[in-house]
Amino acid sequence: MKTMERWLLKVVLIQLVLLLTVQITLHLTKGELFLSKVVQYEGVNNMSIEEWIETFKQKD
Repeated sequence: MKTMERWLLKVVLIQLVLLLTVQITLHLTKGELFLSKVVQYEGVNNMSIEEWIETFKQKD
């Protein structure tokens, strides 16, 4: 059972390192701009910053 636990721990640590590496790489290279479709779904990709902020303001 000890060998299985060590093997599982190694797999979890490798996954954590890979996750952090990819997240940091995407954040530093602005790669999420090319991978994220949220801006297109929200319909704010061709707006100025003032119009973009206005779409997220709550109406009274």
